[in-house]
Amino acid sequence: MKSPHKIVISVSRRTDIPAFYMPWFMNRIEKGSFGVPNPYNRKVSIVPAAPDKVHTIVFWSKNFGPFIDARHGERLQKQGYNLFFNFTINSENAILEPQVPPIKNRLDQLAHLCDRFGPEAIQWRFDPICFFETGNGIIENNLQDFAQIAEKAAQSGITRCITSFMDDYPKIRKRTASMPGFAFTDIPIDQQKEIALRMEHVLSPIDICLFVCCERELLAALPVDSTISQSACIPNDFLVKLYGGNLSLKKDTGQRAKAGCGCKVSVDIGSYQQHACYHSCLFCYANPATKQKPSEKYV
Repeated sequence: MKSPHKIVISVSRRTDIPAFYMPWFMNRIEKGSFGVPNPYNRKVSIVPAAPDKVHTIVFWSKNFGPFIDARHGERLQKQGYNLFFNFTINSENAILEPQVPPIKNRLDQLAHLCDRFGPEAIQWRFDPICFFETGNGIIENNLQDFAQIAEKAAQSGITRCITSFMDDYPKIRKRTASMPGFAFTDIPIDQQKEIALRMEHVLSPIDICLFVCCERELLAALPVDSTISQSACIPNDFLVKLYGGNLSLKKDTGQRAKAGCGCKVSVDIGSYQQHACYHSCLFCYANPATKQKPSEKYV
């Protein structure tokens, strides 16, 4: 039976397509579909991409510079697509995120996206919060630029910030094993609660709401008067309010719903194998790329 709903295309949890693979993406848009391999069994699913099948394209990135410079958003809007953006802007840290642009560049990109597409169509992700040691016995974190980013985001009209604490995947432990003295560190839930409340204290006066991603235990530990709530990086109910139309409001069972993921159903495109990420973030579960440029096959 044919579904009455259009779909949301997520671009992408698996890699940074706006930064590295927009020519490939736009080519597939022109052809009207995506072939998406299952990361576990490699079976390829065909995802329709025509405007009459797609309600919203949700872009995820740490660098929207190439997307902005090539005016891909304007082209997609003219073709009839609604756009939504998850923009991850963390503190500058050459160890954790060695290949992202300087923070000023990213904040300029955020301001541009807000001016061009409206701040209501953009979520700022400060994600993840990391605690780590570098061999000197001191536990460090990546929160140092949070207030500065928040102030600039508020000036651009941003009203939503999503955060979470880092999950230490086996892939990450394997990656850091070759770094003498370096280790990620878990912090107890009481300390997580204190940090979240301090972030809320920074954001509330500038009218930005704080949401947490996959942090069910943290949410349960917060005081009843806290305004922090569960996030949805793919918020279909909000997309309907923003753009109208008809979308499924079911939770995405393919995500970490038991851990507190509030995302609604979408179709994630891209491939871990074919679209490796060139940001080389130390904490990421995506596949890092080599230093060479992307293959022409995939750009």
